[in-house]
Amino acid sequence: MRLALVVLLLAGGVARAQPAESAERADDAFDVMNLLSRRGLHDLNDEWWNVYGQVTWIEQGKLPFHAAYTNFGGSTSSLSTAYENSFTGSFTIFSGLRLWPGAELYFAPEAISEQPLSNLHGLGGVIQNFELQKGGTPTPTVYYSRLYVQQTLGFGGERQTVTSNPGALGKHQDARRVVVSFGRFSVLDFFDKNSYASDLRREDFDMAFMTYAAYDFVADTRGYTWGAVAELYFDDWSARFMRAAPPKHPNQTELDFRFWDAYGDQLELEHDHVIAGQPGAVRVLGYHNHETMGNFTDAILAFQADPTRSAAGCEAAGLIHYSSTNPNAPDLCWVRKPNDKYGIGINIEQAIAKDLGVFMRAMYADGQTEVYAFTPTDRSFSIGALARGARWCRRKDYAGVAFAANGISQEHVNYLKLGGIDGFIGDGKLNPGTETVTEAFYGANLTSSIWLSGDYEFIVHPAFNADRGPVHVFGARLHAEF
Repeated sequence: MRLALVVLLLAGGVARAQPAESAERADDAFDVMNLLSRRGLHDLNDEWWNVYGQVTWIEQGKLPFHAAYTNFGGSTSSLSTAYENSFTGSFTIFSGLRLWPGAELYFAPEAISEQPLSNLHGLGGVIQNFELQKGGTPTPTVYYSRLYVQQTLGFGGERQTVTSNPGALGKHQDARRVVVSFGRFSVLDFFDKNSYASDLRREDFDMAFMTYAAYDFVADTRGYTWGAVAELYFDDWSARFMRAAPPKHPNQTELDFRFWDAYGDQLELEHDHVIAGQPGAVRVLGYHNHETMGNFTDAILAFQADPTRSAAGCEAAGLIHYSSTNPNAPDLCWVRKPNDKYGIGINIEQAIAKDLGVFMRAMYADGQTEVYAFTPTDRSFSIGALARGARWCRRKDYAGVAFAANGISQEHVNYLKLGGIDGFIGDGKLNPGTETVTEAFYGANLTSSIWLSGDYEFIVHPAFNADRGPVHVFGARLHAEF
């Protein structure tokens, strides 16, 4: 059945948006837009519509590893110590349509099939496959990922050429402009972009390199939300602000559309620069979530005041919880109320030479409350390098290495030590440790727009627990674009 799914995906798939200004486009790329352009039937530099696609299949295996304990005391969120296989298969059709001068409509139906390691339990910020979604199944699920309108108002500066790509109509625009977007999208369509670690279908595999692991950006279980974004571009500077809808409950699908009572705000400032003739960028991002979520210290105090307010009692009380049966552990289910979460991060990218670049991200979040939509990480750091194959006479190949280190706050440590569960982690006990992943990968271009990649990940202290691991994960990825 899995082979049949791969064949189905290769026959009809498509891709996530990339920032139009930074996306790479090859003259020999196999896609409908290029074909029409070569025949004189489509103008890539002045489009009123486009359609692109991608298909990606990722297969991974986790080797057996040692752990002092697993699911201690009735917890249910440990990574299994046995050998496991994981896979994802996705395809997306990404279409754009010009509505009137400066206005564009984007729509992206998508499908995914998946089988995570340990039902997505037991890894904090280093989930081994960025494609994995909460609540996915091996049976392909079809949905629409994006449906939004974008209006651009130019007010001078140099004229720039926007390359036709998924998520961008080919056009010319002012370097000084205001862009307003509203509808359904991913927060990462607009924020925390990076030329060397952002769209992982041709980069790293691990979710730790898709964005800041400590960035608990609002999203449903598939990674999307509804909201509005305002962006200002002024030559080498840009700023963007977004307000978007969070889930009604932590890590659940249904969104809360009370935009003034529940929301996720983000503000990002960016500066593009040139050092020694090579381009780079610095981005500073801050986020503020206001959601109905549990505070770690509150959960501990509630349990100490009344031991019946344990993890084992949540279901009987009709409260949302993570299935722990531990009667001796606190649980966030008893203390959820309107709370705030804050974080600030820096994102740096720099080309070192032609076809070679490096990146770094670091974020600090307050760490007082539970994960709501992304990973249960409170402090994150990642660094890496990506090289394109022109440097070794394989123009469309790529290779890279990366390292990420993630941590949690003392309040978070205290809660997990007592057996609490936060989202998808909680071994029942905790010997605190920095969770790290070291990754190396190589992607070989098989034809004009098909790549086969190999990957190795070495994970230390999974779920921030020094009593477990290390973990070895090997993977392969088949990716096609059209």
